[in-house]
Amino acid sequence: MKRRNSARKSRMRTVVTWTVVAAGSAGLAAGSLYAVGMPDASGGGQQATLAGDQATRPTNASAAALAAKLADRLGRRTAGAYLDSAGRPVVTVTNTRDAAMVRAAGAVAKATRTSPATLNRITTTLARTTRGIPGTAFAVDPATSKVTVWTDESVTGTRMATVRRMAGQMGPAVKMDRIPGRLRTFALGGDAIFGESARCSLGFNVKRGDQNFFLTAGHCGNVVRAWTADQQGNQALGTTVESSFPGDDFALVQTDQAGEGAVNLYNGQQQDITQAGDPVAGQRVSRSGSTTGLRSGSVTAVNATVNYPEGTVTGTIQTNVCAEPGDSGGSLFSGNTALGLTSGGSGDCQSGGVTFFQPVTEPLKAFGASVT
Repeated sequence: MKRRNSARKSRMRTVVTWTVVAAGSAGLAAGSLYAVGMPDASGGGQQATLAGDQATRPTNASAAALAAKLADRLGRRTAGAYLDSAGRPVVTVTNTRDAAMVRAAGAVAKATRTSPATLNRITTTLARTTRGIPGTAFAVDPATSKVTVWTDESVTGTRMATVRRMAGQMGPAVKMDRIPGRLRTFALGGDAIFGESARCSLGFNVKRGDQNFFLTAGHCGNVVRAWTADQQGNQALGTTVESSFPGDDFALVQTDQAGEGAVNLYNGQQQDITQAGDPVAGQRVSRSGSTTGLRSGSVTAVNATVNYPEGTVTGTIQTNVCAEPGDSGGSLFSGNTALGLTSGGSGDCQSGGVTFFQPVTEPLKAFGASVT
């Protein structure tokens, strides 16, 4: 299943900002490692935990939800929405009627300096021209009414010259930014994925009717069919029934027993998940994964396109939350709201990095599922 350009992605709706294993599959919380520990290079046990970091309990959830709702309502008439430094929802508009509607709803209306149509033409052109250049990504920044183009350290020489030339041809509405490291998915060959050839993380437990499933990354689901809760393969978890990558990055795994509707915080606690939503600018978020445990940060862009060596993924959430190989498929959330599945990025949790997430609302809609 490879749905590359859904209606949700083709519409320029940009909102910028950047437990544990018990017996059987029913004991797995979202973000859980598929075993209690992972081996280190010396053959000893390395516990995938994080000391001192706590899950985000945002106070701006209602403002974020309002910003996303208004941006969705305006559709092509907005360049997006974000939360400003005071935590207020700001929505870009193109006319006085929409500005009045935004203000009446309790948000700040801001006139966009570049028309949404122009920004959409730029992103459409970039989607075509950067697809063959791994290490690049782009998204609309509604706060500046510009499109940001990111390049990683692998983009040099002729390829960098090509990107610079394309950006220059599009004028002042495009800005370029360099990110450290190399963009990659976070499940690499050789990592143990308690199934076949790599290790990933559980995203969210979900239900469709009376059937039980969990979500993880599509680049994991593409290579693993039978999942287990231990590296030896003795504790069966479930079977991948649908997977989409590239284009999207999500997979659906069917299980025999219902999993917990919670995320593993890797400090002996769990965060209940009761709903799914979309993030907005300024919103604090947390990520749970089997390699680096719990990490927190902010969303920096949505509807971002990222070009991995393995292929292009569109419509992603971009953040400054770090992640590492093995964290793929893990949970992105804010309070009790599920937001995304870890896809890939650059850097690591020692030096920092950039991470992209598959929005969770897309697979939930595609599969007719809901978080448990």
